[in-house]
Amino acid sequence: MTTKKKLIVAVLVIVSTGSMVGYGLVARNRGVVAVQGGRATRQDLTQTVTANGEIKPKKYVNISSNMMGRIVHMPVKEGDHVKEGDLLIRLESVQTESDVTSAQASLDAALAELEGMNASIRSSEATIASAKAEVTRAEADYNRAKLNADRSESMSRDGLISREQLDRAKTDLEISAAGLISAKARLAQTEAQAAQVSKQKEGVALRINQQRASLTRARDQFGKTTIRSPLDGIITYLPVNEGEIAIVGVQNSPGTTLMTIADMSVITAEVKVDETDIVNVRLGQEANIKVDALGDRLLPGHVSEIGNSALTRSGASTTTTSSQEAKDFKVVVTLDNPPAELRPGLSCTATIVTANRKQAVTVPIQAITVREFDAAATATDNKKKKVEQEGVFVIQNGVASFRRIKTGIIGATDIEVLDGIAENEEIVTGTFQVLRTLKDNTRIKVEKQP
Repeated sequence: MTTKKKLIVAVLVIVSTGSMVGYGLVARNRGVVAVQGGRATRQDLTQTVTANGEIKPKKYVNISSNMMGRIVHMPVKEGDHVKEGDLLIRLESVQTESDVTSAQASLDAALAELEGMNASIRSSEATIASAKAEVTRAEADYNRAKLNADRSESMSRDGLISREQLDRAKTDLEISAAGLISAKARLAQTEAQAAQVSKQKEGVALRINQQRASLTRARDQFGKTTIRSPLDGIITYLPVNEGEIAIVGVQNSPGTTLMTIADMSVITAEVKVDETDIVNVRLGQEANIKVDALGDRLLPGHVSEIGNSALTRSGASTTTTSSQEAKDFKVVVTLDNPPAELRPGLSCTATIVTANRKQAVTVPIQAITVREFDAAATATDNKKKKVEQEGVFVIQNGVASFRRIKTGIIGATDIEVLDGIAENEEIVTGTFQVLRTLKDNTRIKVEKQP
């Protein structure tokens, strides 16, 4: 056999052997699915809820005016620290000050008139006393004249006195009777005058009350021209200047907001938590606040308020809309040690710690998948229904088997497994496309992850 023939035979043998080996490899790998693998590990796990919002003071007041007027004096500026009672704004007060002066003068005049009435009443009381004394004297004169007339008439019958003396005694009696009637009439007149003065005094007293009310109203209106701080804080918003007009709010039309004062001793982060996460949020839970303006610095805090009414993403309350769009709930996180550079309105992100587990058995979240199984038939319905069950594919001897599990809290990348899998068991972790279609008891090949 020539050398050329020997080379040809050797090439044919090598090709034939390679074909057989290749066919064996293809046949052996037929039906094998390439997957990514991992293991169930034991670690500390923290479940959090993340929400966006803004920095707000716990207590703040929007200052507005109770009366319309031009701003004539404003000794503060935005950013100033003010104390309760400090002067903030003074409005034009010429008319209101004049109203106070007029009301005070009217009250003083009414008080003077009342004092004159009191003097008249005292004079009337003295006149009544004098009239009563005059009546008493007239009654005494009348009684004496009557006795004298009776005696004279008796003596005249006995012939002891003359007819002239009897007539004189009767005349004295008539004069005394007329004097008594006159004294009683003067007493009645004096008492009537006193009663009239008393009625006039009551009218003056009522007018005094009215004048006092007018003075109080005028002082109140005058007092509203001076606006003072209702609390200690910082002026965080000041949109007006001296010379502008303060407008009073009316129904369906808000008035001018002159400034906002915030008590910066207690700072909060007001965030909106998604409706799917709000069930895990509780009062007192720890939170970390990241303020965009402060970079990566984290500010510790705790949940201090949870809203009961849901808000739609457009900001409307669910009590005023029937929209089916996604909803949020307001959650307030109070910062434990707020830095001085914080300002109301700064954007922030709150990370609320809702649960912690020490040394929990965990698997990567992407390893969890859902499969349908036949549910047991009921007595009333013999048809089997499909139920969904979450689980993982466990790798044993090159085969992926679906195993149902019970899960707990969810961390950033891992999820707690309460039952169904043990520590260090190997599981399929990806890819997503593979896990979505992977069947139970499928032969697999674990690829090395890049």
